[in-house]
Amino acid sequence: MTTIILAIVIGAAFGFVLDRVGATNPGYIISMLRLGNLHLMKTILLAIGVSSILMFAGLLTGLISPAHLSVKTAYVGVFIGGALLGIGFAAAGYCPGTSLSAAATGRKDALVFSIGGLFGAGAYMLTYSHVKAIGLLDSVLGGKATLGKIAGTKYPALFDFSGEWVGIAMGIVFIAIAFALPASLRNAAQTGKNTGKQPGDAPTAAIHG
Repeated sequence: MTTIILAIVIGAAFGFVLDRVGATNPGYIISMLRLGNLHLMKTILLAIGVSSILMFAGLLTGLISPAHLSVKTAYVGVFIGGALLGIGFAAAGYCPGTSLSAAATGRKDALVFSIGGLFGAGAYMLTYSHVKAIGLLDSVLGGKATLGKIAGTKYPALFDFSGEWVGIAMGIVFIAIAFALPASLRNAAQTGKNTGKQPGDAPTAAIHG
């Protein structure tokens, strides 16, 4: 019961943050993918970078147990599914997480998107045996592998160096990119057309370069 309550609280907090940074607005997402308004992209990169540094620094110092890590298996279907997800993301302006948050704010298009996602999940369940039979679930690139060795885990590493320091270095790179990116890579007129706002307008919590 405690786990369920904790999941609800964390999920609600995550949804609130998504809404505050503008991720529940499909206009911002589509504009980001068109390289018009990059404030949301900068926010996402900053969040990934900071969390990466905190997590891997915690592993190095022993504050975080490696037992909490769960490396997902790399297989061909992941790349195909990722491509399909990206197409849907660009077409609708939502991903599964942002659609649920947007639906909670009362957006009917987000609710329709979420229902469509459930139908898609159901279709995958019905065709799972066929998908597996054609090899889309065969592991590649070492399967459950990491770029570098993570102390205290049995995951195979693709390279013989510290995975913790790789994670910290990548986090620093993400943060650097977040601050180096301009507000837009397209002209002001196109940005305004994509978002319905001026290029300088951004969600309250978005970072500015």
